[in-house]
Amino acid sequence: MNLPNIFTLSRLAAVPVLVLLLQWSFAGHDQVAAAVFSLAALTDTVDGNLARTRGQVTELGKFLDPLADKLFVISVLIVLVQQDRVAAWIVIVIFARELLITVLRSLSADQGHTISASVLGKAKTVAQILAVLCLTLEGPYPQLTLPAQALVAISLVFTVWSGVDYLLRFRGVWLAARPAILGDEAQIEELALHAGMRLSQLGLTLAVAESCTGGLLGGAITAVPGSSAWFKGGVIAYADEVKSNRLGVDARMLRDVGAVSEETARAMAEGARREIGSDLALSVTGVAGPTANGSQKPVGLTFIALASAGGVEVQRHVFDLDRQGNREMAVQAALHLLSAGLERLT
Repeated sequence: MNLPNIFTLSRLAAVPVLVLLLQWSFAGHDQVAAAVFSLAALTDTVDGNLARTRGQVTELGKFLDPLADKLFVISVLIVLVQQDRVAAWIVIVIFARELLITVLRSLSADQGHTISASVLGKAKTVAQILAVLCLTLEGPYPQLTLPAQALVAISLVFTVWSGVDYLLRFRGVWLAARPAILGDEAQIEELALHAGMRLSQLGLTLAVAESCTGGLLGGAITAVPGSSAWFKGGVIAYADEVKSNRLGVDARMLRDVGAVSEETARAMAEGARREIGSDLALSVTGVAGPTANGSQKPVGLTFIALASAGGVEVQRHVFDLDRQGNREMAVQAALHLLSAGLERLT
């Protein structure tokens, strides 16, 4: 038990208090309920920030935080339905969305991936909190009726929008179709084995420079028995300074066109071939997701380059799976590019 978890538990403890305050009939009970609701809502921001900044993220916190968030808002809305302040169907839509995303996150966790809150999801939460606050206060302050109705409509839009966004962006999770899309690990292993055989036959060596794949490409290559005969090594250049310092990528170019670009992929491949001293070099740079981290480039955008003595070939892809799916697709596409390049050398 730590301070972030205590804040989360306080939000859970506020649920029965809020329900009682809204149902009791005494002077100012709505205002008191609104004050308690506002203080409890603030803990939703405080507990997460504290846990991350203090390094106090715990399994208990991961379990309690989403439970408190959903129970906190839904419980108050149910009471407001009883008091005819909000339509029951609206609460059903909100509850259905929360249940759906909870199941999606659970399925994703079983597959070893985490679904973080999106910008739309956060906007949904803010809109719901403001709507509930106005609905709670419209009894003693009738002038809030119109703003409350507007906020309910806005929160409903964000609820549906964010839910659809999650389902589309992470459809690989709930369709259970990712292995078929990716061709599973066997296909990646087959591509790596084929490339290794061709490199060995041609007496060529290979190096890699990886950004978004974070070592997955090198891992797939070194999984091939005997790969030490033709694979020289690689650089995981995740940060821009590593791309610049270790691979010689021009820092000004990184600022102008960005890390995810044809130019950067080309420079990474050339840098890996030069610095490691291999005949060929593969590079991968992309936006794996689930968000673009402030970039205007779409999630899934990936550039893959193959450098050889004859020049550099660059391919552009836009994958549409979840983070891990996009990374695995990048590995598969890189191995395809390598195999095609080796075939042209025969």
